[in-house]
Amino acid sequence: MTLTQQQLAEFNKNGFLVLHNFLEKEVCQAILARTLTHLEHKIEPIESESDYSGKSEKYRTHVIDYSSIEDKQSLTVRRLRQVYDRDILFKNWMENEKIRPILKQVLEDEVVLTTAHHNSIMTKAPMQSTATSWHQDRRYWSYSDNNLVSVWLALGEENSENGALEFIPASHKMSFSKEQFGEKEYFREDNEKNISLIKTKKRTNLKAGDVVLFHCKLLHRANKNSTQKAKISFVYTVKGQKTKALHASRSAQYKEIFLP
Repeated sequence: MTLTQQQLAEFNKNGFLVLHNFLEKEVCQAILARTLTHLEHKIEPIESESDYSGKSEKYRTHVIDYSSIEDKQSLTVRRLRQVYDRDILFKNWMENEKIRPILKQVLEDEVVLTTAHHNSIMTKAPMQSTATSWHQDRRYWSYSDNNLVSVWLALGEENSENGALEFIPASHKMSFSKEQFGEKEYFREDNEKNISLIKTKKRTNLKAGDVVLFHCKLLHRANKNSTQKAKISFVYTVKGQKTKALHASRSAQYKEIFLP
């Protein structure tokens, strides 16, 4: 399967692309069932809601231990980390052969899976999750260039009430000043230059099996989950073969998998 020229042009222009009904529902259900077991037992490495808000910029850039820093009894899991090595179902999706030609198209290079970043199953717990502020994923990653794309799989419905992804189209091609970002390099919503840009945001309502591809420099965010049911999504990142993790960085500390 490959993208049409129109789809490829849309990705290059906007920095993201939705592929509806990409993965079979029964596969999504199997992944979700296994995920719920890992969540129930809080199997490390995990990130809690407190970890997300409490970890410093230095921690996110340099520390390679992805285990939670919070007491496991009281934490609310925000994401399961390092899922490639957790279960064969997770590994199989990340090595899915159907999506490889598409990834090669958007990267314009051979495809390499990086386990250093994302490689996660994200969850927004009902009534306990927090909003995710505007940000670019690339800010804590250390690579020779920006040719990295994330693959987001919805394992259930995603909408404005439970924290669907929102993107600022074409922001992956824009240049910003340091003043447009605040603490932990979040895009400031009170900055005059940012306000008009944020008004152009697009939300991605999804159903189980839908996939979103998005560029590592694309600004994105998500609301908290205000429903009674957890929102669970699977995300991993790939890069072009020519894109190299910088020596001695956190990005270089985890294995990479070539996807021919």
